[in-house]
Amino acid sequence: MQTSSSRLRRCLQVFAVLQWIFSFLGLAQVCLAAVLLVSLSRAWILVVLYLVWLYGDRETPQAGGRRSAWVRNLAIWRHFRDYFPISLVKTAELDPSHNYLFGFHPHGVLVIGAFGNFCTEATGFSGLFPGLQPHLLMLPFWFHLPLFRDYIMCSGLVSSSKASAAYLLSHPGGGQVAVLAVGGPLESLEAKPGALSLRIRNQKGFVKLALEHGASLVPVFSFGENELFQQFPNPPGSWVRRVQETLQPLLRVALPLFHGRLGLPLPFRTPIHTVGPGSLLAEGSY
Repeated sequence: MQTSSSRLRRCLQVFAVLQWIFSFLGLAQVCLAAVLLVSLSRAWILVVLYLVWLYGDRETPQAGGRRSAWVRNLAIWRHFRDYFPISLVKTAELDPSHNYLFGFHPHGVLVIGAFGNFCTEATGFSGLFPGLQPHLLMLPFWFHLPLFRDYIMCSGLVSSSKASAAYLLSHPGGGQVAVLAVGGPLESLEAKPGALSLRIRNQKGFVKLALEHGASLVPVFSFGENELFQQFPNPPGSWVRRVQETLQPLLRVALPLFHGRLGLPLPFRTPIHTVGPGSLLAEGSY
């Protein structure tokens, strides 16, 4: 029988995950609405000042972002970690004088393992890999959204543009880790319990980028990532898949039709074990 303290912990875990799901799926729209409402009020000058500052700050998502140690260490991320739970398994030492490109597999529906391990300190990345700073690459589209882009940069998210990755991989003195979900948004359409489908064949640009800048390519695999949600049946060739693949280049994001516990976008409590680095491909060894 659960004690009151264990029930409280589980409630905090659910809250931590739900707030993250909301931030992933709905916070951008809320931020846009807030900017619009303020611009129509007597405080419109605040929006003007913010937009002027935003113009001057437009290159930051492609220049390492603006991470916040305080945000990455918030207690809410420990509850987020414990919900599944999420763990980061270290299999090799990494020299902090080098730069690295982590090739993360699989994408999953919402890249939860990548966020928990590389955008927070809940699983102890800095302790496991001292001297290294991880940056999860995210579609450039999101960094054009006011307020939302500032929030996501606090966790270490940066643009997935070529210029952004090149900035990290060529950083003088090393110490930078660019984390890329190699399969991209379309791989999320394949994320289903008991299945594993990786989109790699046409995703070789990241290897060339690592070669160009002398960075080390590190494979990272997240076990349990595909077990977190159920998806509406969308086999290749079905009308659902055709619609999803047609909309993806237009909207810049994939649209997996998913659900978790109780039919809600609340993931199942399934352990996520992220293992990496695997067999390290060092500079010049590709």
